[in-house]
Amino acid sequence: MTGRVFDASLYCYDRVEPSYWEATVERPAVPSLLQDETTDVAIIGGGYTGLSTALHLTRDHGIEAVVLDAGVPAWGASGRNGGLVCIPPAKSSIPEMVGRWGREATEAFYRWAIAGCDLARTLPADEGFDVRAQGDGNLQVADHPSRLAGLVEEAGHLTALTGVPTRVLDRAAFAEIGHGGTEQFGGVHVGVGFALHPLAYALGLLGAASRRGARVYAHSPVVRWDRDGTEHRLITASGSSVRARRVVVATNGWTPDGLRRGLDARVLPAISNILVTRPLSDAELAAESWNTETAIVNARTLLFYYRLLPDRRLLFGARGDTTGTTAAADRMQVWMHRRLGDLFPSWRGIKVDYRWRGLVAMTRRRAPSIGAVEDDPCVHYAFGYHAAGVAAAPMAGKALAESIALGAAAPAIPAVLRGLPGRFPIAAMRRLALAGAYLWYGGRDRLQELRHSDAD
Repeated sequence: MTGRVFDASLYCYDRVEPSYWEATVERPAVPSLLQDETTDVAIIGGGYTGLSTALHLTRDHGIEAVVLDAGVPAWGASGRNGGLVCIPPAKSSIPEMVGRWGREATEAFYRWAIAGCDLARTLPADEGFDVRAQGDGNLQVADHPSRLAGLVEEAGHLTALTGVPTRVLDRAAFAEIGHGGTEQFGGVHVGVGFALHPLAYALGLLGAASRRGARVYAHSPVVRWDRDGTEHRLITASGSSVRARRVVVATNGWTPDGLRRGLDARVLPAISNILVTRPLSDAELAAESWNTETAIVNARTLLFYYRLLPDRRLLFGARGDTTGTTAAADRMQVWMHRRLGDLFPSWRGIKVDYRWRGLVAMTRRRAPSIGAVEDDPCVHYAFGYHAAGVAAAPMAGKALAESIALGAAAPAIPAVLRGLPGRFPIAAMRRLALAGAYLWYGGRDRLQELRHSDAD
C-alpha cells in the first residue's frame, strides 16, 4: 500500500501503544490468518466499525464474516481514544448543517448519533461485558470568557432540534459539579453520552462477535486485493487469502491510499495525544474543585479533553503535531504537560505515568461517510468519525450490517452520512493542509480572545 500521511513510526502494526488502556485489560490471544478461507463478508479492520459489523452480521442476520487486522484487534483508535461517548461526530455547527442539508436531514443525523450513544450502553449489557462506564452526559467548558456565549447558543440549537436536555452553568455552578482552575469560565452540561474504557468496549465487541461465529485474525494485513468473477480475494502478508462476495473497509484514520482506488484520499487523519497522570489524592482534587467523573471538553477549536478515571488519575488529551515523528510527539507531550499545569496550577509538574498517540479521521464533508462504492456496490465502507467514534463507529458497523443483509429494506442511513466525501490532496499535501488548518484555527481562537478583551 502507498500514501501514508505521517511518519512510519505511527504505522508499526507489530506492537501496541503503551497506553493506560492496555495496562488495565487482559487481551485475548488472536491468531493470524495462515490458511485460505472463504466467507460471505470479508472485513478489513478490526476496530469498532469492523467488529460491530461482524457482530451484527453474524448475530442478527446469520451471515458469515471474517475480520482481518494489520495489528491486533483495536490496535488503532478503538484502543487508544479518550473513551468519550459523545455527539456529534461532525465538525459543523447545527446552523451550518441545517444550511447545507436542511433541518429534517440534520435532525435525522443527530438522532442517529444519539442512538450510537445508547448503543454503547445497550450492546455491552446485551452481550454481557463491562465497559466501566463513568459520568452522566458530557460537560463543555468555556476556557475563556469569550467562548461561553457560543456554547450556550449551540446548546440551545441542540435542545431545539432533538430535545436533548442541556443546562447552562456559570463559573460557580460549573465548579460545583465540574472543576475550577484558571481556564474555566462556565459551561454547559449536555444530557447525552458518558465515558467508558474504550479498549474494554472494543474487546467486548471482539468476544461477542467471536462467540457468534465471526472469525477474527490479527497481524494479517491485506497486501493485495484481486477480483475473481463475482468474488473478491484479499491476500495477506502471509500469502494466505480470504475470498468473499462482499468486502467492508473499516480502517478509518489508518486507511492507506492504494487499498481500493475509489477510497483513495478520502480521509484526512489527524494525530491525537493523551497523557494519564499518577492517581490524585482527595486533597489534590479539592485544590482544583474537582467534583466529577463526567468527561469534559473545552471550547477551543483545537480543544483539550479530559476526565477523571476510576482510579483517580487524570486523562488529558489534545491534538498532535503534523509530522508524526517520535521527536515531534515528545515535544507535543512536553507542551501538553505544561498546559495541564496552566489549567490546574496545583497539579503543575504532576507525574505522568502513561502517554500515547493515535489518529482520528476527518473528511471533507466534516461528517462520517457510510455506503458502498459506486462502481462496485459489493464494497462497503464507513469512516470519518471526527473524534467521536466511540459512539459513531459501532453504530456505523450496525448500519453496514443492515445494509448488507437487508438491501433496500434496511433502515435508511441519514443523508448527511451517505456516500463518499470529496478527495483530499496527495499524502504530503495533506500534512501541509493540516498544518495550515491548525494555524488558522489557533489564530481564530486567539482573535476571539483579543476581541473580547478589547470589548471589556
